Amino acid sequence: MSVYRIYVEKKPEFAVEANSLIGGIKSALGLENLTGLRVINRYDAEGLSREDFDLAAPVVFSEPAVDVTYDHLPAVKADEFVFAVEYLPGQFDQRADSCAQCISLLTGGKRPTIKSARIYIVSGKLTEAELDQIKHYMINPVESREASLDCFDTLDIKYTIPTTVKTVEGFIYSTDDDLRFMLTDLGLAMDFDDIKFCQDYFKNVEKRNPTITEIRMIDTYWSDHCRHTTFSTIVDNVSIDSDYIAATFADYINTRKDLYAGRTDKPVTLMDLACIGAKQLKKAGLLKDIDESEEINACSVKITVDVDGNPEDWLLMFKNETHNHPTEIEPFGGAATCLGGAIRDPLSGRSYVYQAMRVTGAGNPLVPVEDTITGKLPQRKIVVGAANGYSSYGNQIGLATGHVHEIYHPGYVAKRMEIGAVVGAAPAENVRRERPEPEDIVILLGGRTGRDGCGGATGSSKSHNLHSLENCGAEVQKGNAPEERKLQRLFRNPEVTSMIKRCNDFGAGGVSVAIGELADGLSINLDAVTKKYDGLDGTELAISESQERMAVVIAKSDLEKFMAEAAKENLEATMVARVTAEPRLKMNWCGNTIVDLTREFLNSNGAEKHTDISIPAPVFAAESNDADTADRWESMISNLNICSQKGLIERFDSTIGANTVLMPFGGKYQNTPTQA
Repeated sequence: MSVYRIYVEKKPEFAVEANSLIGGIKSALGLENLTGLRVINRYDAEGLSREDFDLAAPVVFSEPAVDVTYDHLPAVKADEFVFAVEYLPGQFDQRADSCAQCISLLTGGKRPTIKSARIYIVSGKLTEAELDQIKHYMINPVESREASLDCFDTLDIKYTIPTTVKTVEGFIYSTDDDLRFMLTDLGLAMDFDDIKFCQDYFKNVEKRNPTITEIRMIDTYWSDHCRHTTFSTIVDNVSIDSDYIAATFADYINTRKDLYAGRTDKPVTLMDLACIGAKQLKKAGLLKDIDESEEINACSVKITVDVDGNPEDWLLMFKNETHNHPTEIEPFGGAATCLGGAIRDPLSGRSYVYQAMRVTGAGNPLVPVEDTITGKLPQRKIVVGAANGYSSYGNQIGLATGHVHEIYHPGYVAKRMEIGAVVGAAPAENVRRERPEPEDIVILLGGRTGRDGCGGATGSSKSHNLHSLENCGAEVQKGNAPEERKLQRLFRNPEVTSMIKRCNDFGAGGVSVAIGELADGLSINLDAVTKKYDGLDGTELAISESQERMAVVIAKSDLEKFMAEAAKENLEATMVARVTAEPRLKMNWCGNTIVDLTREFLNSNGAEKHTDISIPAPVFAAESNDADTADRWESMISNLNICSQKGLIERFDSTIGANTVLMPFGGKYQNTPTQA
């Protein structure tokens, strides 16, 4: 079939994005010779007739009131330069996906294939070096690349379809030097002790070499992101210089003696230190409202709610998600999926998330681009891209973000802090929690699987270098808020949630963790996992963290009813696994068993980690006795942490769903930050 192309540009009076971009580029790069910038969206379509394409042109691809369309790229003048940008293969393109869905609805036919690109026409007396500066600023190699201006013969990509995954030959007999090379060669997040632990297991228990899928899956399962291994590291010796900190630590040790009386196997860890206060309160009978279960979705509290004068039992859930590493390397996608992941945790607990808060940390975004640390994105690009990504996702899914604040400090230059905190609730009677039984089935619900998100958990769990920006592309996904909105709607249906015995969202680790944690014994059919495109091998299917997916356990007898309810929300639902009596995790692909591990080994979280901790006495800065001066006042009120953040805050819709009690700004002129 033919490939049809259309170019769409905002009329000059509506070219808000282009005007914003030129101002941002001039400010960031100091290119005063840049006199103009045009932004044109290019769409290529295949799989529909010329008549349907022409029908879609004024209602899907463009809005005649504000857009101008072209059949060919406008002629470029002598002082103009043109280049195109497209997403990397495998990245989710919401613009193209939305067009394809709308055309399918418009024509009542099959969904066509759509490919989009963004064309920039810049004008001015620019040198080649200055043009390269603009391209470098506009194109983040983690997510996008420069696109060809030529036409396509076809949008159909021919994938090489693999049928096997390799076995790591000689692994059980590898020398220590071989294992150390393997850690570096495969870019694993585990350390040498972990890989030695794996070698001992396969040599003495399984008596075979592992597949590469097993190595990748174990690396994901034991990553700091999934298992918080840093917080579980055993603390052997502690030295504290400050008396008052030492006294507090002594209180912790004494509390342990009371809580763990008679136990000698409970190590001192940062996790124990963080949780011991709650354990003490529980023992004292002061946490009667805490909701406890084998599901680990979000903090959950039992509350009684007045519903039209009638008391009802509800569950209130809290969750915060940090996406520091993904947002550092791909600001828009990292921040968007920060919120998406934060929503999915309470959602997998069958609650509806109704309010969000965003507190972030960044370096100074006003630092000139040329002063950016080698191998990193400019702070300005991170700050603006992250705000756009988070607000885009929240505004699309319909989540009110009531509190937004960004902290600027030199310490965040090394790594940005991106936090999304959410609160959700559900009637207690809507939440069913049971231990899965043999022959129960696992349903994969929602989005399809792609290469986006392969290695996200391990990527955020290891150290990075100057080449991370170029090499981490697959780790960060583009969120698909409308798809997650469908999951929200489905999970608000009590008939659906009453069928779900246990649920996990597809966050870090993909199938290997999201499904792998649901039961002790599982047999997973990777051939049944729905794919965005062909060409994925078994390892990619096992660890891809593609967004907006859920894994639910239901009884086999509920399969038909559950599928019907999912179809009502236009959600794909596929049976991908069954619960088994034997406590092993097995994955089958293309007729081969590519993962077969004991639950005991997986739950070990790898080799024990040990550390000593030394805490020096804190040094406090002396208080300034300088008198009030005009310079001090000017310095204070021009500080980025004192300046108004209204421009940032108003990117986030705090009114969605009529769930906000206090608006972000109040007072006579609606300019005063709310003091609550």
